[in-house]
Amino acid sequence: MAINVLVVDDSAVVRTAMTQILGRVGMYVQTAPDPIIALQKMQAQRPDVILLDIEMPRMDGLTFLHKLMREDPLPVVVCSGLAAPSSEAALHALE
Repeated sequence: MAINVLVVDDSAVVRTAMTQILGRVGMYVQTAPDPIIALQKMQAQRPDVILLDIEMPRMDGLTFLHKLMREDPLPVVVCSGLAAPSSEAALHALE
């Protein structure tokens, strides 16, 4: 059974690249340009894992991550230029 991944990133280039990369290894990939759309998609089909950017329109990734972990925890991989090792954003994501 394929792993169901939801890529949440406001960059169309990143969403396309991740879809191609993850699709090549047999993962089923859905995408959302922001957390609001991600929440709507998650109601229709719950992903096994989320690949999450931090800085996005309408709701930032850390706010989305906190909401998700409170209401429906699941594995999340933060993939962001703002989340360099030991950065404040990276440490908040780990919390």
